[in-house]
Amino acid sequence: MTTTAQTTPKKAHLALADGTIFTGISVGAEGETTGEAVFTTGMTGYQEVLTDPSYCGQIVTMTAPQIGNTGVNDEDPETDRPYLAGFIMRELSPVVSNWRSNLSLHDYLVKHGIVGLAEVDTRALTRHLRDNGAQTGVIGTGDPAALVAKAKAAPSMEGLDLTHHVSTQKVYEWTESGTPWTTQSPRTRHHVVAVDFGIKRNILRCLVDAGCKVTVVPARTSAADILALKPSGVFLSNGPGDPAAVTYAIETIEQLVGKTPLFGICLGHQLLGLALGGSTYKLKFGHRGLNQPVKDLVTGRIEITTQNHGFCVDVESMAGKATMTHIHLNDGTCQGFEHTETGSFAVQYHPEAAAGPHDSRYLFERFVDRMNAASA
Repeated sequence: MTTTAQTTPKKAHLALADGTIFTGISVGAEGETTGEAVFTTGMTGYQEVLTDPSYCGQIVTMTAPQIGNTGVNDEDPETDRPYLAGFIMRELSPVVSNWRSNLSLHDYLVKHGIVGLAEVDTRALTRHLRDNGAQTGVIGTGDPAALVAKAKAAPSMEGLDLTHHVSTQKVYEWTESGTPWTTQSPRTRHHVVAVDFGIKRNILRCLVDAGCKVTVVPARTSAADILALKPSGVFLSNGPGDPAAVTYAIETIEQLVGKTPLFGICLGHQLLGLALGGSTYKLKFGHRGLNQPVKDLVTGRIEITTQNHGFCVDVESMAGKATMTHIHLNDGTCQGFEHTETGSFAVQYHPEAAAGPHDSRYLFERFVDRMNAASA
């Protein structure tokens, strides 16, 4: 057990574009940061939240009351570094106690230049964002009125392509399997090309566990270059920003449909929907957390899922092109669909979890089944 040493805290503020100000103390890196203010309802998994590339450009509020108890370790990150714009919590634990921990959360934020805010009434902030919608905010120690003006002037998430901030710049093969308690396929069955729009490591592990050889390619890889790798199937990853702004990926996916089985998660789900002629729209405050209820419309089974998205596919725009397979039980939004002609499919939520429940891991086996059928 270790106690984190911090200097005398400075008063800091979160200033929202609607003029609302939340005051707390500065933690992590000193400075000022701008991003879309959102909240996530997970009670655990703050390290996975910090390193999920889908949070790029966002100031993330943790609704769990105390964060940092178990410090930071080398095993749980979903990428090599955090991409979020800022981090907000009610209380930063002064004590770190976990056998895997090698760094306190405060020191981790400092190391990676992430501006944080603690001692905030996160219940009030969450209710405000829920009632008034996710919006641009600024964290800083300066004059609150000046921070509000900066928040008003900053661009919203709509229209932003952020994949270039998080995608790999080179092709590589992923070989690491899952944790010791997962079941790994005894042999490699298929070659999957994973298009990286901000991919989480546990997605890659799940593909390996399902018996796939995995080649990861940059977001701007052309359809011709993807097909030249002779994939058994193509995986479309999660990622940040507005899907409608990622026009190059939509064009690539249009050229892949019908040529190879496709499976998309999160942003990949939205991009496949757009490639099939559908449309997307921005949710008021999005779905973020580890406890989101989804119904499988085929089996009637209820799954508790991990989610992190602010945009959604308009299922009505997919009429005659795809069938909705999963629905969010809180608000009735589309959480999955299957292309009528080719069987390519996608889900809005995260079956790989990290962190979160494993109710939906079967979807990776479904992808393998589609590749089996295509190669038969």
